[in-house]
This record gives sequence, C-alpha cells and structure tokens, in this order.
Amino acid sequence: METKVWRIDPKSPDPKAITEAAEIIRKGGLVAFPTETVYGLGANALDETAVRKIFAAKERPAWDPIIVHICDLTMLDCLVEDVPEKFTELASRFMPGPLTVVMRKKAIVPDAVTAGLPTVAVRVPNHPVALALIKAAGVPIAAPSANRFGRPSPTTAEHVLHDLAGRIDGILDAGPTQVGVESTVVDLTKTPPVILRPGGVSKERLEEVLGEVVVASKPPSDIEVGLPSPGMMPRHYAPSVPVILADGNASELEKVIGQLKSQGYEPSQIGVLMPEDWLTGEEGLVIFRWGKWGEWDKMAQKLFEGLRWLERQGVSAIVAPLPPPIGLGLAIRDRLTKAASANSATNCQGNP
Repeated sequence: METKVWRIDPKSPDPKAITEAAEIIRKGGLVAFPTETVYGLGANALDETAVRKIFAAKERPAWDPIIVHICDLTMLDCLVEDVPEKFTELASRFMPGPLTVVMRKKAIVPDAVTAGLPTVAVRVPNHPVALALIKAAGVPIAAPSANRFGRPSPTTAEHVLHDLAGRIDGILDAGPTQVGVESTVVDLTKTPPVILRPGGVSKERLEEVLGEVVVASKPPSDIEVGLPSPGMMPRHYAPSVPVILADGNASELEKVIGQLKSQGYEPSQIGVLMPEDWLTGEEGLVIFRWGKWGEWDKMAQKLFEGLRWLERQGVSAIVAPLPPPIGLGLAIRDRLTKAASANSATNCQGNP
C-alpha cells in the first residue's frame, strides 16, 4: 500500500485534500490527521471492519479501546445513550479541546471501538484540519494515536510515516501538534468522576467544574476484558532503548548519569531530556533541550519529540527527570513512568 501525504495549511485546510481524505474514510480506509494533542489514525467509527484495520496497522491489542472524535455535539446523538449534566458543563468549558469523556454507549457503536465495554470515549478535537475532516466525512471518526502500538506518540507527520508508511492510506500533514500529549480521559459513569488518563486538561482545571475528581491508580489486572480507556497499560509510550528516570532536580539527574557511566556507558551512549535551565558538568552526552523546568505545557509539547529524537541518535539509554504531579506535570510524569516501565532492564530509580 502506498501512503499518500497531503501537506496542508493547519489554519486554512485545502478543501480538495480534505475531500479526498474524507472519501477514504467513508470507503473504509485509514487516514492519519493532526489534532491539537498528537496525530490520530482515523477510520469511520461506525464501520467495524474499518476500525479493525486500525488495530492491524498499529498492531494494537483488541482490549484497548479507541476514542471517537466528533466535530460538534450533535454527533453525540448516535453514540451516547444518556448525556450526563456534568458533560454539558465540561463541554462548555473544554470543548473543542484536549478532553475525552467516557459515557454509556448506544448499540450502534461497534464493540471493536469500545473493547466490548458498554461505554464509549468521545471528544471534540481543537484543530481545524481534524474538524474539517470529520465534517467532510459526515461520520464520527475513531482515532487512536497514529503510531505502532506502545511507541512514543507522533507529534509530526514524519513520526507517523516512520511507524506506519505502507500500512495506511494517507496522512494529512499540517506540521507539529501544539499540546504534545494526549487528551485527558475522564469517566463520567463513576461517582466521583475518575481520570483514567492524565492529559491536556489538568486535574485542577477539571475540579473547578466537577468538584471532587480522582485519578485511577492502576488498570485492572485482567486486561483481556477491555480497558476502560486507552493509555492505561503499565508499559507504553516507549522508545526502543531504556528510559531511566531521575527525581525532578538537576543533582538527581547528575547522579543517574554518573551511575550509568560507572556501569560502563560512554557519554555518547547516554541521551538526556535536559531542561533548558539545567546545566551538567558531563561532556559528550547527547542532549535534547526539553524546555524550561516548570513550564509544563511547553515541556509536554516536546516530550515525544525528544524521546524520538534521542532514539534516532543511536543512544543506548535515555535519562529524564520526573516532574511533580501538578498541572500538565501529571501527564508528563504518567508518560515517562510508562515509557520507563516498557523495558524490564530499568526502573524509576535509575538502575539499569
């Protein structure tokens, strides 16, 4: 399969490219497209055969559900049984935006989308290209991140091509995404509401609308029955080399780097997600300047870019400091912890 690439203006999408991509969606094909968070891999959410192509292209397990993207709230009518009052409050504040809400599904939603569960995860993306594609297709679009399963999520079309070229029909290339980590997923079928995946809308902002909100501590032990949300696996978002975590300060980062050197790593083998305002006395390290420590929104935007860039440099390990669990720091912390868990040779204390 040849993967077609349409390069388009993110603010004023080319109608011809959108029409061509929408036709592929309607005919049961797969198109990658940008959202404000990461690039998604889209199929007609009401076409179970098309949705199963997503799982094949990504090599994604069937127990991992897919978020359904809509262009306006009228599309909820064909997806959701009952719209909770709290959803209306959230939508008025955060939609379009990086928030996904889990609600009771209608029977028309294929089990492949929901991993066989009675709930469906829905969001309205805040990106002109995504909204134009959904509107032109005339159907809700099921779309996980457009990458191989378990890999760092794609924030550019180049990342998508690296993972999925020849496996999907096309890519709408509108440049890098803005948020850089996936949407927050909140389950409104629970009381109090539960954050199943931290993301682009912080827990603190959700609490302003919902009151008490809890964060899911870990996924169910039996994932064969279907996870309630994507992004809940303990091992995920991982490059092909070990990710080793340090406590969130420069001295702890230096300590982990020193441990690696004492175990035989050359500096040129060590990649570092380095905050811009931190210095290191070590020479020869492969450094990705990650952003200013504490500016979590900017660091989130560059997280997956940094992991992929360091991987391409051929390093043997990647070291990263863990942000505190506040604001978007919670989402970054979640992604890094899962990336580190993906390789059994590492743990959060920086021991290979």
